[in-house]
Amino acid sequence: MTTGTALLIAATQTLRAAGVNDPARDARVLLAHALGIDRSRLTLALPDEVAQEAEAVFAASINARTARQPVAQIIGKRAFYGRDFYVTSDVLDPRPDTERLVETALDHPFDTVVDLGCGSGCILLTLLAERPLATGQGVDISAPALGVAQKNASQLALTDRAAFVEGSWFDPLAKAEPVDLIVSNPPYISEAEMRALAPELRDWEPHVALTPGGDGLAAFRIIVAQAPDFLRPKGRLIVEIGATQGRAVSGLFESAGFQSVRVAQDLTGHDRVVTGFWQGS
Repeated sequence: MTTGTALLIAATQTLRAAGVNDPARDARVLLAHALGIDRSRLTLALPDEVAQEAEAVFAASINARTARQPVAQIIGKRAFYGRDFYVTSDVLDPRPDTERLVETALDHPFDTVVDLGCGSGCILLTLLAERPLATGQGVDISAPALGVAQKNASQLALTDRAAFVEGSWFDPLAKAEPVDLIVSNPPYISEAEMRALAPELRDWEPHVALTPGGDGLAAFRIIVAQAPDFLRPKGRLIVEIGATQGRAVSGLFESAGFQSVRVAQDLTGHDRVVTGFWQGS
């Protein structure tokens, strides 16, 4: 048998040679997963010999990461806004940038929320967890993605306040039941930008959740145009955007009649979220 230290050194070298951005970090995460321990305890376990079963799991994980499969898919979870979410290849890997959308949504009170293109459910479920009296619906065109969202709702004990429906954007929703808040992280990567994506996104995450093709704005055009029919007066629409889309998407908001439209930046200073209030017709 081999020690954890030896396995970690070899794996880091392997991942580095494969072009993985942070090979040491990923190797540590995958080794902790293989050992079945919290990452914070890994240093203490490194001098110990690793059981053959755990070594085999680690080897398979490193092979998957060498093929550029995202770490979250390999270990089956991703931390988002202080909670762990179940993740598969059927959904986008929740990212820190999307936490900016959550922070923006929490700036004002709401009782009802709809998440369009909900994927893993990380946005909707985080909002409900942070607002214990709120209820919400998640909409997604992918049945497997909704299965992931429902599993996350169950593990977070939110099934009584979160409902999930299959369909395209607003199609499965009733106009007679307007809500306080609509959020969405829709596909927004342009067709041209897809070719330059890292393999982790381009080859492993669902393309339907990454790009609508063309200029990347198609989903925003649909959402912004139809949202007023589903918002209460003074309700909000909040969307995540690409770093170069702030002007275009805020222009769509203003043209549709939204008020107090603003663009918020992420931690790196890039435009990331557009929000607007609907005053009612």
